[in-house]
Amino acid sequence: MRIGELADAVGVTTRTVRHYHHQGLLPEPERLANGYRTYTLRHVVVLARIRRLTELGLGLAEVRDVLADEAGKDLAEVLAELDADLARQEAAVRERRARLRALLEAEGGMPPEGPVSPELAGLFAGMGDVSRSPMAVRDREMLALLESTMAPEDREGLLATLRGALGSPEAVARAHHAYALLDDLADAEADDPRVAEAAETLAGCLPAELLPEEGVDLDSGHSMLRALYADFSPGQAEAIRQALAAVARGRGRQP
Repeated sequence: MRIGELADAVGVTTRTVRHYHHQGLLPEPERLANGYRTYTLRHVVVLARIRRLTELGLGLAEVRDVLADEAGKDLAEVLAELDADLARQEAAVRERRARLRALLEAEGGMPPEGPVSPELAGLFAGMGDVSRSPMAVRDREMLALLESTMAPEDREGLLATLRGALGSPEAVARAHHAYALLDDLADAEADDPRVAEAAETLAGCLPAELLPEEGVDLDSGHSMLRALYADFSPGQAEAIRQALAAVARGRGRQP
């Protein structure tokens, strides 16, 4: 039997047969005097078994263990390990699909900053349409960033803080007003007289729990704050600095 006939008999390609030879799974037959290799029924049996094992999901190294006479594992043990691995994969897929369903079914649909948790998506939806406010869009982007980089327990604290801060229509209205005042400072300098009002309004919206940890200089001592200030106009950055300082003073902390 030639290699093409062997491959046809088992339903694989000749390239696959040669690959199994190269991997040491299928013994190569002796060559005849004319240089051709001739395969026997034993080769057909082994090749068919290799195909069945790979179709079950075994890797070639596991197939080699099964086929080797001196293998430390028998077929039942290998298949049990494969079944356990597939069960873990199924559980992981179910968990991922559940998270995707929660995101797709979140109140208000998927936010532009998504994917975010269903809880944060719900908070965003409760804020209404903020697409016309550049400051609001940046704020949501920052919150999405914080949620994605926090440890699970810190993330829960963040969401609880936001729920408390935005838990009423009045709080949402104050946040929209603060966004509008900050948007008006898009081209303003730090000494613009409108900065004070924007800072005061923003301070009334900021929970103290959102401040950086104790000991951080709120002016420039935190790399995230430096990046935040650099992303805004001088007037906006100054309003944010003043708001953070006011909140820090309110909870008895030196800014």
